[in-house]
Amino acid sequence: MADTTELKQDLWKKLAASPFVMIGLTDSPEHHIPLTAQLDEDQVDTLFFFIGKDNRLAPGGRAMAHFVSKGHDYFACFDGTAKIDNDFAQIDKLWNSHVEAWFPGGKDDPNLALLRFDIDSAELWETDMSVSGKLKMLFGGKIKSGEEGSHAVVDTTAES
Repeated sequence: MADTTELKQDLWKKLAASPFVMIGLTDSPEHHIPLTAQLDEDQVDTLFFFIGKDNRLAPGGRAMAHFVSKGHDYFACFDGTAKIDNDFAQIDKLWNSHVEAWFPGGKDDPNLALLRFDIDSAELWETDMSVSGKLKMLFGGKIKSGEEGSHAVVDTTAES
């Protein structure tokens, strides 16, 4: 079983490898939507998203985001606050060719908005199941305590 520090380290590695999340406003009746998170290692507990000004998340507010790693061995649920933060220095820092494909006007595209999601708490799960545990699942056996993986509820995703 991983400790909480390891779970946090693994979170940011997994997010960097596959930065796709489902995110939505908690007070909205609309469904969550898939977005690509932009990570800034200098800003702990923060995800950024380039969105259109007409996006359903643009009004901001309390939000939740859900993450499943590429290998389906890591899961996270984030609770926090979303708001537009069009700091040009931050836009410039996070800008890349993948974002540019969505905004043909570049960094000056009139529809461009940078959504900042500040994480207040998170729940993290990692399925670091043993080989014998995986075989038991495959063939209908019983999973014992300690074979199921790791779990933590945290107030910060900072590694220390």
